[in-house]
Amino acid sequence: MTGNAEEREVYFEFVALGNVVRVSAICSVTGVEVQVIGPAGAARRDLERLALRKLERRLAETKALPLPVAGGKGFTV
Repeated sequence: MTGNAEEREVYFEFVALGNVVRVSAICSVTGVEVQVIGPAGAARRDLERLALRKLERRLAETKALPLPVAGGKGFTV
């Protein structure tokens, strides 16, 4: 994968769904997104770490390419 880890940011989104929380982790370089679900009582940091590890594994498996740059104004999907 091009773009080293220092250049990459990961965005996390937490959504409470009753007694569980869905955590999405999104790579800023590739746009790859993964989700994990855990108990609502779990520590936020633990859920974040789990989602990050899943994202790292997905990036390694898919050898995802970076998102195209469209003049610095975002990108078209």
